Formats: sequence, C-alpha cells, structure tokens
Amino acid sequence: MSNGHGCCKTGPGYASPLEAMAGPRESLIYVTAVYSGTGIEKPDYVATVDVDPNSATFSKVIHRLPVPYLGDELHHTGWNSCSSCFGDPSAQRRFLIVPALVSGRVYVIDVKTDPKAPSLHKVVEPADIIQKTGMAYPHTSHCLASGEIMISCLGNKDGNAEGNGILLLDSEFNVKRKGEKPGHSPQFGYDFWYQPRPNTMISTSWGAPRAFTKGFNLEHLFEGLYGRHLHVYDWPGGELRQTLDLGDSGLLPLEIRFLHDPAKDTGFVGSALTSNMIRFFKTQDGSWSHEVSISVKPLKVQNWILPEMPGLITDFLISLDDRFLYFVNWLHGDIRQYNIEDIKNPKLTGQVWVGGLIQKGSPIIAVTDDGETWQAEVPEIQGKKLRAGPQMIQLSLDGKRLYATNSLFSTWDKQFYPDLVQQGSHIIQIDVDTQKGGLKINPNFFVDFGTEPHGPSLAHEMRYPGGDCTSDIWI
Repeated sequence: MSNGHGCCKTGPGYASPLEAMAGPRESLIYVTAVYSGTGIEKPDYVATVDVDPNSATFSKVIHRLPVPYLGDELHHTGWNSCSSCFGDPSAQRRFLIVPALVSGRVYVIDVKTDPKAPSLHKVVEPADIIQKTGMAYPHTSHCLASGEIMISCLGNKDGNAEGNGILLLDSEFNVKRKGEKPGHSPQFGYDFWYQPRPNTMISTSWGAPRAFTKGFNLEHLFEGLYGRHLHVYDWPGGELRQTLDLGDSGLLPLEIRFLHDPAKDTGFVGSALTSNMIRFFKTQDGSWSHEVSISVKPLKVQNWILPEMPGLITDFLISLDDRFLYFVNWLHGDIRQYNIEDIKNPKLTGQVWVGGLIQKGSPIIAVTDDGETWQAEVPEIQGKKLRAGPQMIQLSLDGKRLYATNSLFSTWDKQFYPDLVQQGSHIIQIDVDTQKGGLKINPNFFVDFGTEPHGPSLAHEMRYPGGDCTSDIWI
C-alpha cells in the first residue's frame, strides 16, 4: 500500500476509512497563514509545522512558502488526488490546492518533491476563471476520481452571490467549466461534500461576498445576503435535484460532512449563526430531509454588542470510524466531542475551553438564568494566554489528537477579536480519549504565529501530507 508516500500497486490514501485509522502518525501539518487584512504588507503563505514529538523542532514552523501576490486571503485547501483515487496506481497525492478567497487565484503547491519545504507549482489566475465561468471567491476544494478538481466559488467578480457555483479544473489545473448545469447554480455557495455511491453532492450557504468580506452586519442577514439552504445535486451530472430550507434554525450553514462510510447516506452541517448541528439524511422515497441534532444555546451576556451571544459553530469534523463528532464554538470558546454511534441521539462526551469572549479576564460576562455571572476558565499553555476562540480543527487519523487554529477570516477576526490581528494566531493540540470520550489540552504543544519573522499572522486550515478526515472521500 502506498498511502500516498510512494508508488506501488495502489493510488494515494487508503482503501477505506478504517484502514486510514491504522495509517502512520502525522509528522507535518500544512497551514494557511494570512497577512491580508492585517495591515502587514506581506504575502500570505503556507506554513509547514513539525508535529513529530520526537523531533527537535516539535511544534515549530519549519518552512514558509509565501505566495507571489499581496491581498490573497488564503483560506481552505484540498488535494489534487486523495483516497477516492486509491484504485488508480497512476494517481499521486502530489499537489496541495490553495484557493485565495479574496483575490480569486488558485495556487497549486508541490508538497511531494520535498514535503518539509513545499514549492509553488502553478497559479490559476482569476482572469482565466472569470472569463471561462464568470465565478470568483474560490473556497472549498475536493478532488474527483477522474483526476479533476472541483472548487466552490462564492460569487461573481462584483461580489454578488448570483454567479456562484462549482469550478472544474482538469488534472493539469486548467480551467474547464462550471460543474453544475446551466440554470442549476445554488442561491449561495460555501462548502460541499460528495458521496459517490448515491451520486450525490450537497453544498452549503454562507453569503454574498460583498456582505461577508466587510465583516458581519446583522442588517445584511435581514436583507437576504446570507443563506440558510442546502443544495442537493446529482453528481457528477450537475443537476440541482432539491433545495432544503433549514429555516431559522439553520442560518449560515457552513461546513458539511457526510459520514465517512461510503455506503451511508447521512451526515451533518454546522449552522454557524444559530449554532445548531443539523443532520441531513435520505428518506425512503429518495428525497432528502433534515433535523436539528445538537443545539448550543446562546449565552446571556453583559458588556457585549448584543444581549445574547451565539456559540458560532464555524467548523466541525467526524472521526474516520464515524463514532465521534467534534465542533467548535468560536465566540463562546469551547471545543466539544459527541458520540454519534446512535446517530439520532448524539451524546456529549467531552468539552474543553480554549479561549473565547467569556474567558476570565475578559470584560464580557455570561449570566445564568438565575442571574449568576460566570466566565470560563481557560488555562495558559507554556505561559501564553490563549487568544480568540477555536476555529478550524483537524483530527489525527487514529482519532487521538485534535489540532485547532483560531482565525476565521481577517475582517471577522478584526471585528470580534481585534487583539488576534495584533497578537497573531496559534495552533493548540487536544488529547482525545477515544474509549470513554474526553478532551484534554496538551501542555507541551503550542505553535505561536505571533512570533513570525514578518510579524503576527492569522492561521486557518490545516492539512497532513497523507490526507485526513476532512480532505479524503471514499468510493
């Protein structure tokens, strides 16, 4: 088995999610690091972080690959090839696909030639994407077993949601076309996940780029500039089959994941603003439905912009054995672990406070229904106070280590956590009890992006060279 680290009789990744769990321990993480919007006139970069506990440079940034331009806002990343190509011996997981959310470029990074020092392979220019598809603001990237790359785009060049859709690149990273049929574009774009066996792709809804790039304004929600729908596609046919209105319980549905078992036709989506985990599922008549699975109640607070504070679920993931679901509350500051073996009845099995607006020392105070005030106890790590709240997370293949960054998007960072832009991001590691459940901060791991050579930067999504539970899809 190559597992993406060599070429023998199989393609990249693993034959199944359970085989992936037995894969090698992660030793490197690639992280997008952003200067765009921070006031530092330097290009964004892809940082390589050493996460091998036996290494002398453990929990350090060991390489930085700056992109050639300013103002990109590197955000999410994907692969040119993943476990969906496991049956193709000619396929290699060689390139990290790095869309730039604001500029519209797509960077292709070679991580195979020297995994510890990635290099720039190609730049897909926004003018080419706009000319051939009319789309801009690229976000989520997934590979297809065909060798093509699909990337969600959140709007047109003017920042309107109209014109969003799925961009298709060929295996040489040339712009092909829009992935969906004409007239079948979603109302809003953001994340997506496809499940090959039922030929289904489901996409989510953030909002119009002309709204979210300026920060969050509640008036934009009332003006219809943010979404609350899931869009169900026949894929790869590109036909929009059904639109699920999540209603007021599903405002700003962001990250979406099917269960990893390719035979399952259910999964979850995180509704950020209303802070609900929503389960979607296929019904007996072949249509899709949804139900609220987990709710995070807003906190009554003092000294904030509103009398109640949502948790703001901005990221979540599912362990490769489909046993545990993890999500973050970016504003409240906690990470949660739920057992989902009984998928209709998730059970809270772990919770840890790692930042947030209500941590001790903050002017913002939470108030119970009985009128008692409280703040969260958030420990320091290696003498460093934890900044902002947990944002993007990544889980080790064996499910025993959870990594978390704390930057959402530069304009939103400045709005909700202005100190983060001045002090920079960090990555922390949470030890996971995979038997009984439970989360505990690892005091020996802290990656400080506040001490970067060009000044504090904002760290967002993380990837392992061999794939992970938010990048790989099985067929």
